[in-house]
Amino acid sequence: MKNPKDFWTGIIYIFFGAGALFIARDYEWGSALKMGPAYFPGILSILLILIGIISIVRSATKPGTPIGVYAFKGAFLVIAATLLFGFIVRGAGLLIALPVLVIVSAYGSIRFRWPITLAMAAGLTVSCILIFLKGLGVPLPILGMWFIK
Repeated sequence: MKNPKDFWTGIIYIFFGAGALFIARDYEWGSALKMGPAYFPGILSILLILIGIISIVRSATKPGTPIGVYAFKGAFLVIAATLLFGFIVRGAGLLIALPVLVIVSAYGSIRFRWPITLAMAAGLTVSCILIFLKGLGVPLPILGMWFIK
């Protein structure tokens, strides 16, 4: 193996593609003209598997850099931020939960800087409220019941 990064990337693509294909196996596929509930996720799953295979073949033919040290702190903080968001979004609302998600996730990076993180948190919060709550009508509170009497 000349490129371990491409190899493991391919394994991850194949894993998620096969997992999604496995989940969609009991749904009706339909056809291109009349798509069933498994059609679109199934096609995407097959594409993920193909990309994974291409990546694994590429890992054997093109040289690359070795895999570096695993960032346990960053991985832990991203997972923790996602779980925290899920737990507090209904009670706190998007106005609080989204900045918490962004700040905790960003803190896992070695390039963490407060001004950039706060600007990103504000921009993502405003964008998500406009797109998902106002535009698409996702039923989540802007400010949750923990702050409204």
